[in-house]
Amino acid sequence: MESDLERPRASAVTILEPLFQGSPTMTEPSNDTDDSTLFREAIGDVTPVTHDRAAIQKTPPKPIPVQRALDEARVMRDALSDDFHPVELETGEELVFARPGLQHTVLRKLRRGQFCVGAELDLHGMTSQIARQHVHRFLNDARHTGIRCVRVIHGKGHGSSNKGPVLKVKLNTWLRQRHDVLAFCSARPQDGGTGAAYVLLKR
Repeated sequence: MESDLERPRASAVTILEPLFQGSPTMTEPSNDTDDSTLFREAIGDVTPVTHDRAAIQKTPPKPIPVQRALDEARVMRDALSDDFHPVELETGEELVFARPGLQHTVLRKLRRGQFCVGAELDLHGMTSQIARQHVHRFLNDARHTGIRCVRVIHGKGHGSSNKGPVLKVKLNTWLRQRHDVLAFCSARPQDGGTGAAYVLLKR
């Protein structure tokens, strides 16, 4: 009889079966779908670009005041002519003129100096040709800046020998030809008297 000490003992160590033995294995994502397909699915439909230039919105250029230039050229060519001879051209010391239909109260206010004078032009020392150009530009600038009443100093002609007040007569002619002049008259004594004129312009 064999001794109990000689009997082989059962191993105390039990080999454990794999914990996950028989359980379904985890699958890895398939590589069948490429990156470009996934990207298109993520961003949705797109419109392909046919060029690589950015669209730059250009600022439109400022309009050129063509009509203003044409008006000035027409007035300078036709309106301020020395060949204009009105039937009732003033030849006295005082200048007075009003467009037909202008209210008498307006002319009365002008002669009394009750309109605010917004600009002044002095023609002393100018020839008639140079003076005409200055009058043309001066009145145009006054109109475009919204000035209604101006004063033009033409002088009394004391330095014109026997010719008399040349610029005064010329100014009388030029102003009558301009359609934007409603009225004009000699200024009050404190503003130059018969050596200057108030000019009332259209609005």
